[in-house]
Amino acid sequence: MRISARQRQARLATRHRLAVKAATPEEAAASVVALHGTDPATVFLSAGARLAAPGPEPVERALYADRTLVRMHGMRRTVFVVPAALVPVVHYSSNLVIARRERASTLKAFGAGGWDEAWLKDVEESVLRILAEVGEATTQELSALEPRLREQVRVSVGKPYEGVISVGSRLLGLMAMEGLLVRCGRASATWISSIHRWGLAPEMRELAAAEAQAELAGRWLAGFGPGTEADLKWWTGWTLTEVRRALTAVGAAEVELDEGVGYVLPGDLDEVPEPEPWAALLPALDPTPMGWQARDWYLPPAHRAELFDRSGNVGPTVWWDGRVVGGWAQRADGEVVWRLLADVGAEAAAAVEAAVHEQAAGLAAWLGGVKVTPRFRTPLERELSAL
Repeated sequence: MRISARQRQARLATRHRLAVKAATPEEAAASVVALHGTDPATVFLSAGARLAAPGPEPVERALYADRTLVRMHGMRRTVFVVPAALVPVVHYSSNLVIARRERASTLKAFGAGGWDEAWLKDVEESVLRILAEVGEATTQELSALEPRLREQVRVSVGKPYEGVISVGSRLLGLMAMEGLLVRCGRASATWISSIHRWGLAPEMRELAAAEAQAELAGRWLAGFGPGTEADLKWWTGWTLTEVRRALTAVGAAEVELDEGVGYVLPGDLDEVPEPEPWAALLPALDPTPMGWQARDWYLPPAHRAELFDRSGNVGPTVWWDGRVVGGWAQRADGEVVWRLLADVGAEAAAAVEAAVHEQAAGLAAWLGGVKVTPRFRTPLERELSAL
């Protein structure tokens, strides 16, 4: 069976809650498996683009009060915000392997400071005791209570990116990767801040790696399918053997795509109805444009140089009816501005302009004067923000 690019765009529109909005941040996050969390603002903007009633308050409540969304490292060592029920799946499918590599790298780096594995373990146990007593603390607060976290070591000596890091900056993140700590609270007055509070991680159900990978692959196919082996390998960071094993475990069905062989969940072969034309302003690092390795079916190659940075991070994008047609940014005064890059025809261009204008006004309203600058800036975003 063949699934056309147009059908893929229709699936994306409804399943990613872009044409049919979600009622809660948890539903918005689950629609794309997880929200990218490397840039704190992305979490709020990505959720807002999918919510019927967007705004920072429901996202903050889910993250810090209800804790139904959890910020954690996951696939490709990237920070994500995931529904709480998915934490064990991400941890056992992807995080543990990354954590083992990170521990080995940390021990090597700290060895330059004269600190061995026993010393590191003693510091870790001290951090756990402190958090058991105080409940939550920032890195700075923990460093005041455990001074060894302030110790510094020079890393990558002799390389262009040589620098000095503190024990705390490396160790606390490692402990979180290993499932010992969790980012559990905001430590700044603004929701775009990356400063957070640490707490002890709650117990999680244990899963075999293969079982967790099968569940994660199934969730990805439900939201992003059809996709190729290469797409899933890129998104997860797994080996090709792991990808194929997971696809087999979920009984993925083969389909024909423009890129070659793709996969969907069993029973997901029927055509889906196309929604009414829709517009969306998606932020930098949004999970939809970052969901596949092969992107020609929704993002023309001619636009990539303007919309991506040199490391492959996508900037803010303008979507129309399932395709990326431009980019947007905020000016210094907070105004949302955009530019269309694709020629969609005069009639469609008028409809796009009207829809995007409405979206921009709504976005500016709930931002309430907050200025968001992406952590990874792209050529078009820089140009537009300077207008």
